[in-house]
Amino acid sequence: MQQVQKLYLCGLLSLSSFSSLALDCAPLASWDAGGTYVTNNQVKHQNKAYKANWWNQNRDPALYSNPYQEWSLLGNCDGATENQLPAASITSPAANTSFDTGTLISFSANATDPDGSISKVDFYLNNQLLSSDSSSPYQAPWTAVAGNHQLYAVAFDNENASTQSSTVAFSVTSAPGNQAPQVSLSSPANNSQYRTGETILISASASDSDGTVAKVQFYLGTSLLAEQTAAPYTTSWTAVAGQQQLRVVATDNLGASSEVSVLVNVTDEQSGHAACRPDGLYATPDLDIPYCTVYDSNGRELMGADHKRRIIGYFTSWRNGANGQPTYLVPNIPWSKISHINYAFAHVNASNQVGIGNTQSATNAATGMEWPGVTGAEMDPEFNYKGHFNLLNKYKKQYPHVKTLISIGGWAETGGFFNDAGERVASGGFYSMTTNADNSINYNGINTFADSVVSFLRTYGFDGADIDYEYPSSMKDSGNPDDFTIANARRAGLMASYAVLMKTLREKLDAAAVADGKHYLLTIASPSSGYLLRGMEAFPVTQYLDYVNIMTYDLHGAWNQYVGPNAALFDDGQDNELATWNYYNSAQYQNIGYLNTDWAYHYFRGAMQAGRINIGVPYYSRGWNNVTGGTNGLWGKAPLPNQNQCPAGTGGSAQNQCGSGAVGIDNLWHDLGKDGNEMPAGSNPLWHTKNLQAGILGSYAAIYGLDPVNQPEDQLIGTYQHHYDSTLVAPWLWNTTKKVFLSIEDETSIAAKADYIIERGIGGVMFWELAGDYSYNSSTGEYGFGDDLTSIFYNKFKTASLYGNQRDSRPLPASSLDLNVSLGGFKLGDSNYPLNPKLTLVNNSGQTLPGGTKISFDVPTATGNNVTDQSGLGTTVIEDGSNSSGNNIGGLDNDFHRVEFTLPGHSPLAAGGTLEMTLNYYLPIPMPSNWRVTVGTESFALKQDYPQLPAGTISGGSGGDGGDGGSCAGVPATVVTYPAWPQGDHASGGNYIRYQNLIYKANWWTNSVPGSDSSWTLICTAS
Repeated sequence: MQQVQKLYLCGLLSLSSFSSLALDCAPLASWDAGGTYVTNNQVKHQNKAYKANWWNQNRDPALYSNPYQEWSLLGNCDGATENQLPAASITSPAANTSFDTGTLISFSANATDPDGSISKVDFYLNNQLLSSDSSSPYQAPWTAVAGNHQLYAVAFDNENASTQSSTVAFSVTSAPGNQAPQVSLSSPANNSQYRTGETILISASASDSDGTVAKVQFYLGTSLLAEQTAAPYTTSWTAVAGQQQLRVVATDNLGASSEVSVLVNVTDEQSGHAACRPDGLYATPDLDIPYCTVYDSNGRELMGADHKRRIIGYFTSWRNGANGQPTYLVPNIPWSKISHINYAFAHVNASNQVGIGNTQSATNAATGMEWPGVTGAEMDPEFNYKGHFNLLNKYKKQYPHVKTLISIGGWAETGGFFNDAGERVASGGFYSMTTNADNSINYNGINTFADSVVSFLRTYGFDGADIDYEYPSSMKDSGNPDDFTIANARRAGLMASYAVLMKTLREKLDAAAVADGKHYLLTIASPSSGYLLRGMEAFPVTQYLDYVNIMTYDLHGAWNQYVGPNAALFDDGQDNELATWNYYNSAQYQNIGYLNTDWAYHYFRGAMQAGRINIGVPYYSRGWNNVTGGTNGLWGKAPLPNQNQCPAGTGGSAQNQCGSGAVGIDNLWHDLGKDGNEMPAGSNPLWHTKNLQAGILGSYAAIYGLDPVNQPEDQLIGTYQHHYDSTLVAPWLWNTTKKVFLSIEDETSIAAKADYIIERGIGGVMFWELAGDYSYNSSTGEYGFGDDLTSIFYNKFKTASLYGNQRDSRPLPASSLDLNVSLGGFKLGDSNYPLNPKLTLVNNSGQTLPGGTKISFDVPTATGNNVTDQSGLGTTVIEDGSNSSGNNIGGLDNDFHRVEFTLPGHSPLAAGGTLEMTLNYYLPIPMPSNWRVTVGTESFALKQDYPQLPAGTISGGSGGDGGDGGSCAGVPATVVTYPAWPQGDHASGGNYIRYQNLIYKANWWTNSVPGSDSSWTLICTAS
């Protein structure tokens, strides 16, 4: 790190606004291309003084000192003279030279500068820019095309002064005999815009009319990127800043060649990143966070041209061969088909820091292990650690579109961790790190942890942190039973401390991003069950997340007796777990089944745009034995015969008996209990269930501890019949001989879920875990590790539309009001029903909200249309998003209900005032979104939602009397109701229209939503 004397720094900065003055640059170090510079470092370069605006490296101050770039020009150094122009001349070809069609010609130029250096030389062919070269010898390749041509060069010096050379004329004639091949570029398009670091797919077509295409070569300027000898002719390139020429040269079997080229513009934005910030993502104040290193200017994540949606795979550390079982290592990952890897797991150690055990141990899978003889698992000597982390970074060089995140926590290590001896230490983990014993927030623990996360990412090259905290819920006995003692005592404080944890992580990662010049991702693995989410209040952390991964699996399992799908996409109205509690017949729930992926997605859609949500898919099974009832086991029951033997945290009542989990051959991936015995769960990788379905006893049986000779439960008995329910989008295997039900995923369900993600604009998919996917091995005659299911996601997503990047589809008002809204006062656990939180609104706008002001917001259709209040403000649903069927069988049709309340005419909300009201609803929701404040005909957004909008001014007058919007006198007796129009497809000035029980009058020709803009005037409330 280069440093500058502080006293001189202050003196020179005082002159920064007088750049015309000559500066004494003697004390300044010359800029070093290999140096690292931080904010306010100063250098001299090419007789000028510059100041660093933020952390940067290898950024030439002469090239990166424009507004919003890395450097600021302070002025000319003392003694600097007026810049002299460079000189340029064409050295090849000579004037009037003739070439044959198809000849590969290398244009050459000479360029010099008497008082500086040459920054680049541009070659112009027939007055069109052909290419640029920034280093001597200055050359431009070109495949000859018949005709008369003119060539000249333009040289630029370090001061950006330029000189054009003389023009050289030459000709190209058609040669007899062999015809050159034809080549074209389908991607990228000429003059396309990209950002530094983006992976660009280069795709070409080539043919030869009188022979064959021998090879197709891809060039960046004159540098060869790749060579292909057979179609498809494609390669990828990681974009670097500047205007770049991409060339494709096709050569036929006789050596004739043709080429095509395009120019692409790559911007290296290190400031002005606000346009790239995803809608709704919290931005730490006073920081210029480099969002554009990860997102495009529309706030969508940069993942490469063939990854329109995320494909996130969990990679587990323990399939490393130490236990003698088959290894699933970094080289096994289908790198080209995924976009993100979540490494599972790190933990919270006893010092409240991120831990992975003894990093110096040769047996540490993350940093110490090696796998001699495994092809592709050779260590990269660039890194000073070994293990999985070395290989992850090694492969990221080859697949730069893939981001890696460290996942911290997980089921087994949320409330503790495993030491180097494999013993679990009940340290308290996330629970005690965030929450003190008196339920107060443990700020010291949170700050220590967050600082360690930043250090961990920097040390091991991760692109972000994934928090797998299971669970900060107020529901008693939620999460791992091993954690109940410490977690249950802290239930009242967990959500408040969780919010502080995530805000702190976001802010510290943002600060690190500014220092490091790249945005860091912050994500979570979230529960999906309505039961758990009821204890997570209004889920007040979504604004801090780049995206949420919903664990839309484990929705049914052997922790209870109810036999159902592990990860159904939709409800079918027959979920026996819900039916047991008379759920479907309870009017307040409106037949909205919540143990399915679609319900969980819509819950989060209430707070986030679709593109910041990823749904979860299990690459493993869950199952029961001794199932009775149901249809081929589905919606049957399987209670453990002896309820006194229930695993900890399960059973306890007739309606909540623990289940009889499948064992032996039906439970290959089982956990061990504290007693060292197999925990019945029907847990299997999907490659094993494929073998069961095919009647194959895998060759791996003994390696996983199966003993079919001596253990009947390990024997392959009966037939595993495949079944599929298209309403649920759920496959399963049913063994009628053993009464075993295994809930699985297969090609049909995965394809349906991929289509669901695409159609709804969802960000992508997350799956647990990579090692559960399958492919058929013809040499062994069985299924094993593979990527068949991941390939379905990849092939569907690569041609998909872009994901949804906006929270609010309504027209955005031109201005905002500074009103702070929050939900709080939730009851704890089972007492939190019905849900009656306090909605608090604080008026920080400096203006009075008059009586009659209407305040509206969206809640997700994951809850009913029966949102009301207990405070006399008339809260009601004004736009009902419920399914017309009266249930959510097959999925919820809409995203939102629109809710509104009105300030009473006698109760304006003064500047600085607070309004508190009690809401009523029955299924959990996150923080309501898409707020609007309507005063008369004026509409405002909230500053807390849209900080980029200017502050609005209430023009004056009353918002109405709280009962109607004014007099309806003069309104015609018959008024059309929107979406119908008075004039067929629009309204003309003076036309009336009814919308949301209000009457509007058009000010001029319009077809906008009534009341959404200035083309409408609110007249009155319809009777």
